[in-house]
Amino acid sequence: MTDNLLAVVMVFIGLFLIGGVFSLAKQGLKIGAAICGLGAAMAITAGVLWW
Repeated sequence: MTDNLLAVVMVFIGLFLIGGVFSLAKQGLKIGAAICGLGAAMAITAGVLWW
């Protein structure tokens, strides 16, 4: 059960970071958006593989 919970948390963090990508891109901070996008991709990948 805890494995699935951790996977869901990782996917949620990834989705939260995707929101940060849109926010940073809207503000014109492209480097921050790229870093945030990389973190989002890693978090979602970890959540999916952990499932």
